[in-house]
Formats: sequence, structure tokens, C-alpha cells
Amino acid sequence: MSGFEPRDLDALIVGGGPAGLTCAIYLARYRRKAVIVDSGQSRAALIPETHNYPGFADGIGGPKLLEALTLQTKIYGVEIIKDRVTELQFRGDFEARYSRGIIRAKRVVMASGLVDRDLGDSVLRAAVPDGLVRYCPICDGFEASDLSIGVLGSANDVGTKALFLRTYSRHVTLMTLDGAECREPLARELSEAGVRVLAARAVSFRRQDKQMIVSLSDGTSEVFDVIYPVLGCEVRSELGRKLGARHNETGCLEVDACQQTNVPGLYAVGDAVSDLHQIAVATGHAAVAATHIHNSLPRNFR
Repeated sequence: MSGFEPRDLDALIVGGGPAGLTCAIYLARYRRKAVIVDSGQSRAALIPETHNYPGFADGIGGPKLLEALTLQTKIYGVEIIKDRVTELQFRGDFEARYSRGIIRAKRVVMASGLVDRDLGDSVLRAAVPDGLVRYCPICDGFEASDLSIGVLGSANDVGTKALFLRTYSRHVTLMTLDGAECREPLARELSEAGVRVLAARAVSFRRQDKQMIVSLSDGTSEVFDVIYPVLGCEVRSELGRKLGARHNETGCLEVDACQQTNVPGLYAVGDAVSDLHQIAVATGHAAVAATHIHNSLPRNFR
């Protein structure tokens, strides 16, 4: 590390996605010493183009947004360490272990995000950058307007997503991986909304130009303009949970109005907190957390 000793840090930010970078920008502008440790796995990097982030009417790709935020962060001298925090402890100050040693900080912000579960299918993964496979209907359902949409997962888990996507298209089909039927009243809601529910299960996928072909267990196939897998997620909150931070069954950390967990000095922002996985939400969390951190520390008059 350069410029200061680890023990002099006001805040360590775990994660360099939009939430972590925004938090660092705010802290630096408050003239606080902060560092980011980022494993390079931001969910935002998988976004081909988003049109619901304010200020970008023509859309902006996730990598380009991260690049802009990273540049802005570095303008203020914030160091971004490309590494992974493997252990977090509290001994008067927080101590975070990473491959090069230990970082000490008065406050820690968990901006560690989440990972969407997938099937490990190479065809589906390869289609993500081109928008043929998408994970966030709130982010880009509008762009799927009038398209043929396939929603993939357990019937009772994906039914509500299929109904949400029906807002944008009359051509929504629910596909399961196990062939199980929807329970009532969800099955009735889907039927009344005109959502097709396939009896045969999805078994394989292939790409054909700008469409996805799904082969079914009965030997037939379906063609879609876009597929939304709904397979759950893994919230990267284990560092906070091991310190005793309260969390819900999904793993999202519980925070107060200032984004602070029940562990004093431990904050959480973005997808590590909210079930509404949106960049605008994450950056709002970050501004609130950074401001509270600044106000909670001794004054730093120049």
C-alpha cells in the first residue's frame, strides 16, 4: 500500500462495483482515507447495456460505467487493490486479511454484491453479453417489449417473474427444469394472464443467430428472443455474517437507516443488502453510508 499505513485508514470498502466506488468517492471528498479491495467480480460488469440508470438516456454498458466510476475514484487518490478479503475480524479496529497481509480500518463497508446462480451452461453464459440471456427484468424488461420471452426455473419460484414480464409482452412462456406444476392460485394467475406454462422440462439450449432455441424433454423445441433464468443468487455477505451481522434467509445483511449493521462500524450497501438489485439503489446506499461514516468519526479539520 502507498501513501499511508494500513492503521491510518478511516474505512475499508469490500467490493469495487458501483456501490463500493460511489462510497469511496464520497469518503474521499469528505477527506477520509479509504481503500477498496475488489475481487473483480462486479455483477455490473455483466450488463451489456442498461437504460434505467438515470442520466444515460441512450443507455450505458456496465463495464463502461465501472470504468467511469473507477476513473473518478482514482482522481481523488483512492487506492483500489485487486484482491479478495478472506477474513474480517474486529479487534478495536477492523482487521481484514487478504493475500498481501492485513488491512486495518476504523470502519468497513460491505459492498460485496451477489452472484446470480446459473446452470453452468456455456451456451447460456455466452449469450449474456449479447442480451439474449438476462437476469434482471426490472433493469431491462422494457427492452424486451413485445419479444418472445422464456422464463426458466422452478415453476413456483419463477411464476411471479413471468407475471411481471407479462407487463411488457404477450409472448411469455414459463419453462421448468424439473417438469413440476405450479401450485394454485399461481397457476390460475398465469393462465388468466396468458402466460404459457410448458409441461415438458427444458433440457438443453443453443443459439441461432439472435435467438435462443430450447430443447424440451418431449422432443419438441421452443424459440425465444430472450431467456430470463430465475435460479436464485449467492449473496457475498459471509464476512459480515461471521462477525454476527444479522441477515435474512437469502443472506442479505440487515441495516438501519444509515446502512449500518448491528455490528458497530460495519456497514453494508447495494446487493449485499437489498432485494431490489438496482445500480441506482446501490449508489444511494453508498452515499448514505459514507456520510454516516464521516459523521461518526472524529472531525478531520485541515
